[in-house]
Amino acid sequence: MVNYKVTVSTADLTAATTFNHVFIKLVGIEGESERKWLINLKGASAFVKGAVSCFTVSCPTSLGKLVLIELDKQPLPLFPGDSWFPRKVEVKSPEGHTYHFPIYRWITDSEVHRFREATALTVLEDKHHLGQYSRQQELKEREQDYRWDVYVEGIPHCIKAEGPLSLPCEVRFSFTKTTEFLYTAATGLTELQLKGLTYYQKPWTDIDAINRVFCCKQTDISDYVQEHWKEDAFFGYQMLNGANPILIRRCSVLPKNFPVTDDMVFLHGQGSLKDEMKRGNIFLCDYKQLDGLKANTINGKKQYLEAPLVLLHKRPDDKLMPIAIQLKQTPGPDNPIFLPTDSEYDWLLAKIFVRSSDFSEHQLNTHLLRTHLLAEVFAVSLLRNIPMVHPLHKLLVPHTRYTLQINHLARQLLISKTGVFTQFASSGGEAMITILKRSLSSITYSSLCMPDDIVERGLEAVPNFYYRDDGLKLWDIIHRFVQGVLGYYYKTDKEVEQDSELQKWVKDIFEHGFLSQEGNGIPKCLTSVVELVKFVTMVIFTGSVQHSAVNSGQYDYGGWMPNTPISLQQPPPTKKGTSSEATMLATFPDVNTTAQGMATMWLLSKQSSDFVSLGNYPEDHFCEEIPLKMIKEFQGELEVLSAAIKVRNKSLDVPYTYMDPALVENSVAI
Repeated sequence: MVNYKVTVSTADLTAATTFNHVFIKLVGIEGESERKWLINLKGASAFVKGAVSCFTVSCPTSLGKLVLIELDKQPLPLFPGDSWFPRKVEVKSPEGHTYHFPIYRWITDSEVHRFREATALTVLEDKHHLGQYSRQQELKEREQDYRWDVYVEGIPHCIKAEGPLSLPCEVRFSFTKTTEFLYTAATGLTELQLKGLTYYQKPWTDIDAINRVFCCKQTDISDYVQEHWKEDAFFGYQMLNGANPILIRRCSVLPKNFPVTDDMVFLHGQGSLKDEMKRGNIFLCDYKQLDGLKANTINGKKQYLEAPLVLLHKRPDDKLMPIAIQLKQTPGPDNPIFLPTDSEYDWLLAKIFVRSSDFSEHQLNTHLLRTHLLAEVFAVSLLRNIPMVHPLHKLLVPHTRYTLQINHLARQLLISKTGVFTQFASSGGEAMITILKRSLSSITYSSLCMPDDIVERGLEAVPNFYYRDDGLKLWDIIHRFVQGVLGYYYKTDKEVEQDSELQKWVKDIFEHGFLSQEGNGIPKCLTSVVELVKFVTMVIFTGSVQHSAVNSGQYDYGGWMPNTPISLQQPPPTKKGTSSEATMLATFPDVNTTAQGMATMWLLSKQSSDFVSLGNYPEDHFCEEIPLKMIKEFQGELEVLSAAIKVRNKSLDVPYTYMDPALVENSVAI
């Protein structure tokens, strides 16, 4: 007889314990063991939360190289079954070799579950018939668990699920995450409801009243915003480093529908737009995707959503200053171009309309579509098409954590017919779906790849652009890591081309994420290692770094409502000299709308205590020495960058923290 030492680790999660009988079978290339009941001196406590328990499985002869294990659990007579979350199983063979079997999933039934040995294998390398059969069976089950659904025609597809509890167990929130999410949602509204605000459908009467509400929820940056929101320099700063840094681009030719003249923006002939454009000092924000939309009705009142154009100038002191604002796309006598030289409230109100439009552009395009919805497509395609043993699954599965459930909740609580966004944002309702469809049609592959995007927008040399500075460094670090790991498994371009599982993953993303739209550069297949590395870098960057950049600052910049109104309820001025403080207050959203917006942004900016930062992998999916070494190097590079960002931020009036690797979550989890 020969003995195999089996070590079973149960996850340290609430409710991970099982008191059922657990059985194992070892399967090797030269035979298999009997199905063995795992029992030892620990008795019923062998599989409690956090337990690591050892057992012996005896066989008449060696099984050869182990390929997989079979696990099942059976309830005791008269006792109900329970759920169990094993982390991993390690088996030491009589020859002295240790085999690793990552599990990291809930086992809720009494069926037999097969798990592969951890050595990463592409479909081309997995030549043994047991391995091929196991892959096929796993993917067959996953296709049932992870099915595509169409939430609304014309936007990326999502996972089919009736509710959070119908999602596969392994992608649901942990108990900690669920509890904290519900608590934050409840307390955010409760504090505001205590002041009777969520039902008060009246306009604000003065700025001090807004301040009294704002005081209940503040951050260091939101305090700064409250103090500086009227300033032109801060308005320009937000275009670079606020919640929506992806719209601004260098302007080399004025749009024909934005007839700004030198006399408007340069006093006494002290400059010209043509010369400043040549120097690379003129920038444009164009909200054309919002043009012609029907704005929401809130509290029975028509709301307003404009599609402004904004011209900005980089001054010699490196400050980026707005110099002209046109609030509608079509120029004309009733659509004046507002200037800093106009009256205080003419100019301030023009900026307020821009900031409100920016809210809708940011929430629906920059945030929801380009991070949440795409990350869900990346995740569903991965979990449907790539088996656990595949190196791509091991590399990407940490970047899918909680994404499917948070997106399901977003559809349920934010953008459904009764959702907060639908009810209280100017772009809720009809406009919302139109914006999402237009935005998807405008996405290009280069816009999702930060180095390409920065070059395309002409922003390589803009000073004080911390989103770019930190983002490019993070892209390079992630790219090197992905290149190292995938280069270890894919030695030739032909191996990429012939990996049918990998190609199905990419094809599903093209079809279900980008709806097979041609001409945007999105690949429908990958033909080289270089292409694969770039695509996977984009996937990781989108779900971690980019999401952090456009999510984490929502309350910082939107908590003080006058800086980012979620809706406006007076039309934009059609001539100059008619605006006042009273006009501004009447234009702001009602009190209850403001309160709902504040509470929602607070919730969506809140980090949970089981947050996992970029580069940290609590689950041991890789077991080979070289990939594990690469993970350590990746983590080291991230730590160095994090320290450098912290040092830089000490000298800034407004620290830019959203791309500090220590604060970037590994996945779209909020």
